[in-house]
Amino acid sequence: MKKYCCLKCFFMIFLLVTGTYAQFIGPPTLEDVNNQVTESRRSAITNAIEKCFPAVVGIHVTEIRAVTPGIIYNDPLWDLLFPGKVYKQEVKSMGSGVIISSDGYIVTNAHVVGQNAVKVVVTLLGGTRYPAEIVGVDNLTDISLLKIDAKNLPFIELGNSDDIIIGEWVIALGNPFGLFDVSNQPTATIGIVSSTNVNFGEQAEGRVYQEMIQTDASINVGNSGGALVNVLGQMIGINTFIFTTDGHVGGSVGVGFAIPVNRMKDIVDELTRTGYIERGFETGLSVQTLNQYIAAYLNLPFKQGVIVTDIQKNSSADKAGLKVGDIIRKVNNVTITNTRDIYRVINESYLKAGDVIELEVWRNQKTFSCRLVLEKHSSKTGKN
Repeated sequence: MKKYCCLKCFFMIFLLVTGTYAQFIGPPTLEDVNNQVTESRRSAITNAIEKCFPAVVGIHVTEIRAVTPGIIYNDPLWDLLFPGKVYKQEVKSMGSGVIISSDGYIVTNAHVVGQNAVKVVVTLLGGTRYPAEIVGVDNLTDISLLKIDAKNLPFIELGNSDDIIIGEWVIALGNPFGLFDVSNQPTATIGIVSSTNVNFGEQAEGRVYQEMIQTDASINVGNSGGALVNVLGQMIGINTFIFTTDGHVGGSVGVGFAIPVNRMKDIVDELTRTGYIERGFETGLSVQTLNQYIAAYLNLPFKQGVIVTDIQKNSSADKAGLKVGDIIRKVNNVTITNTRDIYRVINESYLKAGDVIELEVWRNQKTFSCRLVLEKHSSKTGKN
């Protein structure tokens, strides 16, 4: 038997070498070729898109905005009859969103929802539409949470944005130019992670964009709020804005940015529990920017900082041990040059009521550190 197997193997090798093996097994059929081609078309990218598509939605928002016709439409008659008056106008906009739970929670950008939305409609894969409730909005991080009344929905898998590799393939999914309404499905574009931890600081309308993910995957108007996913089909970011030649309003030039998903997780958790993020805080502290004249008068060895001019009794500043005349030089190890810098550091660190900041203070020719609690403001400012 052993001798027979050796002879059989030798015969097979002989047929392969001489090219006559195909005559015994026959040529590949058309079906075999088609199957091979079909399999070769599939990749990790196509699999990820197929996995994530059902969780990506289109969002249409109707917002009420105040309009002054004399300024906007150059209507002198309105100004003559109703000087200084404004009227309210419906403004419609669109964007993208992502289903993150089977019971209908959807995440998107705060700027997609707007400031005074009166109607939000979500379109699912296939064209089914649902009215959406705004659960909560956090303008600082530009994240909003919606809810639709539906069950057993497909939802996206959340990845880990701390584990992103620069150069890895990513896919931007969303509703550019409202194309979702044309095809009843999202659009996919691919690219790579160009950079991570890109910091822009505080931008328009008080939003802060820190540690952003940069990608060259094409992102256009309407893509905001959509998913940036990796080839495993995991969401790693929320597509948020792009750089263009005409200031964020034109088409993609290959430089887009997404909010990291790990930040989104923290915000969504709190919005789900409370419906708002308590950004409003009080310190009980009044300060004035230090200049060269004050520095010279006080005989200071430095010229940057803010000088404490007033402290409310029993406030967090009072409890921290601060006194009038103290000079705050750093907040959380960031040098302070003017009064606005304190709030900039707090906002860019995404701090909220209840968080603690560390101050470097100059008093009596000595430097010391103290901790100050951001006390809850008397009114909620995190929810629109």
